[in-house]
Amino acid sequence: MTADPAADTTSSEVDSTVDVLAPVPGRALPLGEVPDPVFAEAMVGPGAAVDPVRAAGVAVAPLDGRVATLHPHAFVVVGAAGRGVLVHLGLDTVHLKGEGFDVLVAAGEEVRAGQPMIRWDPAAVEAGGRSPVCPVIALDSPPGRLAELRESGDVRAGEVLFRWT
Repeated sequence: MTADPAADTTSSEVDSTVDVLAPVPGRALPLGEVPDPVFAEAMVGPGAAVDPVRAAGVAVAPLDGRVATLHPHAFVVVGAAGRGVLVHLGLDTVHLKGEGFDVLVAAGEEVRAGQPMIRWDPAAVEAGGRSPVCPVIALDSPPGRLAELRESGDVRAGEVLFRWT
């Protein structure tokens, strides 16, 4: 057995489809509409975004896995097949230095899809002059591997935002 469960995969696990859930409720957007060129041009990777409802709430895990990276404004969950998903809560929110975010999990923790990860308030982010839009990125995904992207319409936290094949 390897030390990293995400690295211990079989070809059937790697070839399986992973449902990536919306981390927050709001309106689904294509990445191209994210008001940040790094995300809009998919420099970090492909995915979708959610323009969240302007009410305090929680961001939830987009899939089952291990919390590989954790900041108050962003996190990465790596699933069993080694697929990492980045959730970024708002844009330029790193400059808030954690203010207005309440982290509910720990780095390295195993989480379940839909589990609360971070408490935050998108309205407060917006009132501070920042966009609360949340990019959800399939890290290290080859082109064409995302299917059924929700890029419009309302989405609830925990609903499928896209499928990673």
